[in-house]
Amino acid sequence: MTRIIESLSQIGGDYRALFCDLWGCLHNGKAAYPAAVAALQAFRAGGGKVCLMTNAPRPRQYVQAQLDRMGVPRDAWDVIVSSGDAAQVAMFSGQVGRKVWFIGTDKDLGFFNDIPAGYEGVQIDRVPLDRAGGIVNTGPFDEMTEVPEDYRDRFADAIARGLPMLCANPDIVVDMGETRIYCAGALAELYQQMGGQALYFGKPHAPIYDLARAELGLGAGDRVLAVGDGIFTDVLGAAQQGIDALFVTGGLAAEAMGPDMENPDPALLAEWLAAQGQSPQYAIGRLR
Repeated sequence: MTRIIESLSQIGGDYRALFCDLWGCLHNGKAAYPAAVAALQAFRAGGGKVCLMTNAPRPRQYVQAQLDRMGVPRDAWDVIVSSGDAAQVAMFSGQVGRKVWFIGTDKDLGFFNDIPAGYEGVQIDRVPLDRAGGIVNTGPFDEMTEVPEDYRDRFADAIARGLPMLCANPDIVVDMGETRIYCAGALAELYQQMGGQALYFGKPHAPIYDLARAELGLGAGDRVLAVGDGIFTDVLGAAQQGIDALFVTGGLAAEAMGPDMENPDPALLAEWLAAQGQSPQYAIGRLR
């Protein structure tokens, strides 16, 4: 049964490291949550390590720059790992070919331009769909207005030609302030439903967790707590990795948890988790 807690400090001492989600936990896409920042700082002050683990489709330096703009202090975390890091290595290793149709925005061009160590000299060309041997998907061309169905006709053509899709962000949706927007995962989900092949590297899939453990220097006996608001990314990923999860109910699932975002209704939480088929060890309204 999922235990509702009031603060991370109640359980933090049981863990060597946190794998903490960003969007919906540490910030809302526009501003950081002060209580969440303080919770991470306190965990580190007590000797713990913090990996900010995000399904952002950009390499980590772009994630760090965004956090700096939001005023998230450097003493709130040790390392950042992104879905973009893991997926970028897969792209440069040729898993979807060397000529790709890119679905995404200019803010994600670092995925192509910042070449990871060991792949210097490797050329990935962005080409029109009719010349592509694969697809790199970091999210809609216009994330504020487009929906997955806008891509159905183009996807049908790509699937007929057998093009694999590299999905740089498995998230389905995120909340940008008060606006819910579709992510790369929503496009990849449709692509698979239509019969196409999608490759994933972020949560809940293993590559990003392997990268986080390596970056933090964790051993087999180090206990890890995953913190996040994504039931099928953060919570499911933790379960698949054999680590505990702290589900932040005041994020994507807030509307299902009752009128008080800071304090989920126990009965509603239990009912909702049962419907999702997930059972995190802990839940909290907001990370604090």
